[in-house]
Amino acid sequence: MAKNKAKLIIFTGPSGVGKGTMLADFFKRVNNKIVYSVSCTTRAPRDGEINGMHYFFISKNEFEQMIQEDEFLEHACYSGNYYGTNKKFVDEKISQGKSVLLEIELQGALQVMEKRPDAVTIFIKPPTFDELENRLRGRHTETEEAIQKRLEAAKEELKNADKFHYTIENDVIEKAVDELIEIYNKETN
Repeated sequence: MAKNKAKLIIFTGPSGVGKGTMLADFFKRVNNKIVYSVSCTTRAPRDGEINGMHYFFISKNEFEQMIQEDEFLEHACYSGNYYGTNKKFVDEKISQGKSVLLEIELQGALQVMEKRPDAVTIFIKPPTFDELENRLRGRHTETEEAIQKRLEAAKEELKNADKFHYTIENDVIEKAVDELIEIYNKETN
């Protein structure tokens, strides 16, 4: 009987594309053989976000100390805030036979792809750029300036989709999650 293959799975796409919504459904539908890697960030928590569950919310000084001590698999500054993936956490889970899913922004994804070429890489794209803008505005969580920064970043991020093993268009959420589960099953069984 073949064992599941523990994999590092990189999951990225522009801000507002629906990554969080997809993953909430994905984790409800798959078994416990995969772990969500909780990233560290210096940004403030959004309403409903819980420290240690959605992110580890830390100070800029703490984050910079962790960079100096080489504790991140990847780290980046995005929209004025630091984000990073704790290397020890990822390595421990994979050695225990559990796949690890990293939901990270593009800069970090590209860093991890260089360091871990065996990682499974998945890029999420919107059906149209206008739809992406509608989703960002619909969140009502950011200033107009922040939305414009995210839209500019998204234009550049979308140019990188072909660097990933898989691309999923998030038009209909159920269909997008079905595709994600299909990829997960293919890569880990």
